[in-house]
Amino acid sequence: MGKRANNEGSIYRRSTDGRWVAAVHLGYQDGRRIRKAMYARTQAEARLLLRDAQRKHLQGTLGRDGRRTLGEYLQWWLESCARASIRPRTYTSYADLMRRHLIPVLGTTRLARLTAEQVQSLVNEKSAAGLSARTVHYLHSVLHHALEQATVLGLVSGNAARFVRLPRMTRTKAQPFTPVQARAFLQAIKGNRLEALYTLALACGLRQGEALGLQWDDVDLERGSLTVRHTLARIDGKRVLAEPKTEQSYRTIQLPSIVTDSLRAHAIRQAEDRERADERWQALGFVFTTKVGSPLDAKNVTHRFQALVKRAGLPHQRFHDLRHACASLLLAQGLNLKDVSETLGHSRIAVTVDLYGHMYDERRREIADRMDAILLNAT
Repeated sequence: MGKRANNEGSIYRRSTDGRWVAAVHLGYQDGRRIRKAMYARTQAEARLLLRDAQRKHLQGTLGRDGRRTLGEYLQWWLESCARASIRPRTYTSYADLMRRHLIPVLGTTRLARLTAEQVQSLVNEKSAAGLSARTVHYLHSVLHHALEQATVLGLVSGNAARFVRLPRMTRTKAQPFTPVQARAFLQAIKGNRLEALYTLALACGLRQGEALGLQWDDVDLERGSLTVRHTLARIDGKRVLAEPKTEQSYRTIQLPSIVTDSLRAHAIRQAEDRERADERWQALGFVFTTKVGSPLDAKNVTHRFQALVKRAGLPHQRFHDLRHACASLLLAQGLNLKDVSETLGHSRIAVTVDLYGHMYDERRREIADRMDAILLNAT
């Protein structure tokens, strides 16, 4: 038999004294099943006790009597509330934030006694320790969500993270390739075994995980299109296929001929790798692989990419900057923000406006200048 799920229970009668036992199962700790037993004189009474205990367990109030610590609550919230509604990679990042930053500082604090001053001190302490403003904001967001749920459940009277002042975030402005630099980069990667990967990222704006998670079943070279269905993510130290970032990230992209030609050449190169690897080849269906067919490591890909950029004498780039370059090149050709948003798979056009609105403003200025040229020359 498998392990009993959390919140399942059982009712049985003790042979020693005839009393009925209602036992609710609370999960596992260090490999041991944890349960809470309650006693009744009748089976009907035991059934009522079990139902009440199950309800309280789902609310996180079972057997705590106000003694529950923030650390205990966060672990319960992560497993019982958050896990079912977030992506596996997000779950891993939440768990890491709690383990490294939240629980060591505030974990022993009684949940019901947590104050805004303590949360503010946490934020200040992490900022002073050199944690980036972005990470501090993320840390606060996770805590805020968890405490909001505690408020709804009546475990606390208010959300202690609600009125905390956070460090100011300054967005680093991307400096993507210009059209001239983009052409120079494509020239520099000619013949590289990952030429098709870099070309695809630049010309179609795929996120790194989307490109690395691409499988040949997702690509139609005859029609010149591909469909984004997965992203390659590292979860618990393993590279696995996960769902794309947002619902809009599921998308079909028509490929420029430069990408189609590059993928065809890549398929031939991969067939040669497969023949050389022979029995060592891992037939997993990925488009971009190691020489034995296994999926590529994102960090290694970034290092190789940056080495190529440096050798080409081009400005330093992150791999993600190829996505920015794609957007800027599309906008420079006169595409509107909606078209660019759909190509990049943004969740909302507002995301595209936030990231690239200034580039589109330049395009609108050019349109206005052209109108001036027409009208002024006509008079």
